[in-house]
Amino acid sequence: MTILVVGANGQIGRQFCQLAQDAAVPFRAMVRSTEQQAWFRERGMDTVLADLEGDLDHAFDGCDQVLFTAGSGPHTGADKTLLIDLHGAMRVADLAKSKGLSRYIMVSALRADDPLRAPEKLRPYMAAKKAADDYLKNRDVPYVILKPGRLTDDAATGRVATSVEEAGDNVVSRANVAVALLYLVRTRSLVNREFGLLDGTKTPEEALV
Repeated sequence: MTILVVGANGQIGRQFCQLAQDAAVPFRAMVRSTEQQAWFRERGMDTVLADLEGDLDHAFDGCDQVLFTAGSGPHTGADKTLLIDLHGAMRVADLAKSKGLSRYIMVSALRADDPLRAPEKLRPYMAAKKAADDYLKNRDVPYVILKPGRLTDDAATGRVATSVEEAGDNVVSRANVAVALLYLVRTRSLVNREFGLLDGTKTPEEALV
């Protein structure tokens, strides 16, 4: 029952992998290079070399869920947004379907529902996220889509909310996203659901139902 972590070397991905290892949740960290592998191997974590812009199929062998937490990052151009956040996410959905995975857990974005409401520089990214989310929902793959607000580097509180109205703000720490993802990975009864995610006052068990 291994989960493939796509984007494992990102800030959320690494925190999720550490939490999963501590909780004895089986996972495989997908990374692009041997340099990225080093951090995971030092901690005894299973890794696989694969690339969203290249060979990918073999990474899924022996996995029954996939977590997509990859992102092109704020310093890349629209070309990488298309290749990673859109086409990469779509390729993963196609493989999840063809290989019969039990779930695809997608890390999206809170404003992806309406990209034109996002700050101008973020609109291409939000549009890519929306298109990837819509593709997944129509791919006949069991899914959970998690939509974090503006990300911070604050420490985990383990307390979250699912709407700005409830939270009173639109921020969430990457650490709390990782905590929520661990809960989702372990809660297999949640399928075909979407959740906003912000810092709040509820545990993931209370908020993500």
